[in-house]
Order: sequence, then C-alpha cells, then structure tokens
Amino acid sequence: MNTFLIAIILANVLMSFKGFNDPVFFGKYQFHMGRFLSGEQIRIVSSAFLHADISHLAFNMLTLYFFAPVVIGYLGAMSFLMVYFASLIVGGLLTVYFHKNDYNYSAIGASGAVTGILYSAILLRPDMMLGLFFIVPIPAYIFGILYLLYSIYGMRAKNDNIGHTAHFGGAIGGYLITLLINPNLLVDHLLMVVLLTIPLVILFVMAKMGKL
Repeated sequence: MNTFLIAIILANVLMSFKGFNDPVFFGKYQFHMGRFLSGEQIRIVSSAFLHADISHLAFNMLTLYFFAPVVIGYLGAMSFLMVYFASLIVGGLLTVYFHKNDYNYSAIGASGAVTGILYSAILLRPDMMLGLFFIVPIPAYIFGILYLLYSIYGMRAKNDNIGHTAHFGGAIGGYLITLLINPNLLVDHLLMVVLLTIPLVILFVMAKMGKL
C-alpha cells in the first residue's frame, strides 16, 4: 500500500478515535459555520479527519482503500494527494456556499475527499464495474451519474443528516483536478467526461434558479 494512503488512513483513524473519546477535541475541530465565518477556517480541513462513529469511519476508509490505488496507479502518489486535498477543500467551500446563512450548521467526515477520489477513479477507469449496494454490478460511469443526481435530491430535500453538499463538492474537485492533471481524458474518454458533467450543470442551474 502507498505510504501517503497509509498516512491519510492513520490520520483519520487517530483523529476520529480521539474525537470519539474527547468531546472538547471533537467540538474544537469539527466544521461549524459560525466558527468558520468568525475566522476558524482550519475547520474545513480538520473536520475531514473526524467521524461520527466507527461505522462512518470504516465506510469512508474502505472506500478510500479500494479506489485510491486506481488513482495512484494512473496519476502517481503526489497527484493522488492533490486530488484528495483539493476535493476536501472544494467540498468544504461548496458547503460554505450553500449553508453560509445557517450559523449552526456543522459537519464532519472525509466524505468530500473520498468522493473526489472515487470520481477521479471513475474518470480514469469508466469501464470498471462497481457493486450497487455491494451486490448489483453497475458500470462506474452510471454509478457516478446516479450518485450525483441523488446528492442533488438530498441537498434539495434536506431530510437527512448526510453531507450531500460535501459529497458533491468533492466530486467536482476530483473531476476537475483529474482532468487538469490528465487532459488526455478529454480525448480518450470524452463521452464519459461529458456524461459526468450533466449533473454538475443541473446543480448550478438549480442553484441559479433558487431551487436548492
């Protein structure tokens, strides 16, 4: 396993377990809109290494473990780090954009960064098969489109505690950084690049129309 991948997983595990047992630590480093707007911007990064419980942590780290090797194999270890942290930050900034008027909004988890790695892997290997609900085989690019459309629905419905905005922002970050690093994808996988753009366009049209 790549050294950078091990380091990221360890950082998530150590910070998350510290947060499980130390409410003061957890509160200091989780994302909180009011605190962020008052100058504590570090929370965008620190909150991405905290998780609600072991299952939340395990799901994110297993997803990262399975898809990071695709990104590392195609782009290299340094580019993997760029995709991971760019996705993390874009996910956080999109969250700020959509929730800036809710000063009590809070969030935790590596989902934005992990989703960025997932979408980078889909761009690089759109022909790979993923397991929908870990059972039904589905092409990666179909999964990507459905996932983003579901995230739009979740952002609009606001009927659960899932950080759909961070997921979407992470997907955007992973998508854009991967294309910047490997622009040949615009030739090699042009149809997939266009198809994965459709949900992004829908998001911003809906935001412009005030539908989110």
